[in-house]
Amino acid sequence: MAERKPAQEEEGQDTGALDEKGKALQSVVIEVFKDLSVEVGTSLDLVSVEVPREHIVAFCQKAKEEPRLDFKALLCLSVVDYEDRLQVVYHLLSLEHEHKMVVKVDTPSDEPRVASVVSVWRGADWYEREGAELFGVVFEGHPDPRPLLLWEGFEGYPLRKDYPFHDYQEW
Repeated sequence: MAERKPAQEEEGQDTGALDEKGKALQSVVIEVFKDLSVEVGTSLDLVSVEVPREHIVAFCQKAKEEPRLDFKALLCLSVVDYEDRLQVVYHLLSLEHEHKMVVKVDTPSDEPRVASVVSVWRGADWYEREGAELFGVVFEGHPDPRPLLLWEGFEGYPLRKDYPFHDYQEW
């Protein structure tokens, strides 16, 4: 797991394998989001930010609209099952500044709920529907929560680690 520091701790922040551009982005992220209690660190060679789930929409809106960040593109949204929690991971891109950032939100496995970011990036639509079907994450406020991949009435969430694949039988 990536080293993380609270946004308020600018001195001694972990810059991991970031190049100069990445370090500059990390400094801007710390400055812009100092009021949202985010944890800023690195994940390989990318700036990584952990956001409390109650702030994800505000964070994403600001990441998109802040001229120094300008994250107009959501490259990918995925869900990771850590057994004790689920984590929604957003990969963002700024074409204007040619930088990328990873944003992570934790949610409990027993009641996974995260606000939808479709209002920020329309491209989140199918990613969120996929995460809902395969992991059971409820993306609150999603405009079209219909099933995307599985048939109506499918039981369970097949990409969770506790899904009983051993019970599967072919016809």
